[in-house]
Amino acid sequence: MLDRVRVVLVNTSHPGNIGGAARAMKNMGLTQLVLVDPERYPDPNAVARASGADDVLEQAHVVATLEEAIADCVLVMGTSARDRRIPWPVVDPREAAEKVMDQLGDDDSAQIALVFGREDSGLTSDELQRCQFHVHIPSNPEFSSLNLAAAVQVVAYELRMLSLQRQGQPTKMHKLETTNRQNEIPATAQELERYYEHLQQVLVEIGFLDPEKPRQLMPRLRRLYGRVRINQVEMNILRGILTETQKAIGVQATGERRR
Repeated sequence: MLDRVRVVLVNTSHPGNIGGAARAMKNMGLTQLVLVDPERYPDPNAVARASGADDVLEQAHVVATLEEAIADCVLVMGTSARDRRIPWPVVDPREAAEKVMDQLGDDDSAQIALVFGREDSGLTSDELQRCQFHVHIPSNPEFSSLNLAAAVQVVAYELRMLSLQRQGQPTKMHKLETTNRQNEIPATAQELERYYEHLQQVLVEIGFLDPEKPRQLMPRLRRLYGRVRINQVEMNILRGILTETQKAIGVQATGERRR
């Protein structure tokens, strides 16, 4: 559905910002870019800042007016950081994403525009009046000006997050340390007991644990490790550390210190 959402940049002065916006779009799965009367485009700086989002730039449409850019859109949202004399429906990026996704869900042919203004002055009052909603990013009031590409990234991110949620797709990916399946297999109770026995043995050997005065050390360590779901690979690492510790202090596998 996001292929029916276009990002419209009005009168952009720096081509690098166009490239940055294209990169932000591609990161979040948006492909439609419309440029309204850009001061410098095409330009090598746009390609450089796109960092691989060349296809978004190549497919971009350049038009002369905002009216052309939004002519076939049923929902138009304009970003604004300034108060306006005429009260207008204002939404934050998350609310904007909800309205966009609702519209896309209700109409399978709907075209939607997210309009971003000039780097120095944003959208004019006349341009904002062509938008049904104004999107305000609640940035730090003491430093509220966002880079154009950053503003596109914020709005596009909220849109992608909601899109994934409504499609029942995960919004975060589980990363495996390696392709070894042992990373997902938890250590068994028996393996844990062997580890605790080995750990206690080493702690005694290095003089950290006095078996005559244990002072609840092992129960506390059991509780500590119990808060962590140790997997097979991690268990191998822990056992390996204990074994190397014994080698370093000159203890044989039998537990006797070498002479």
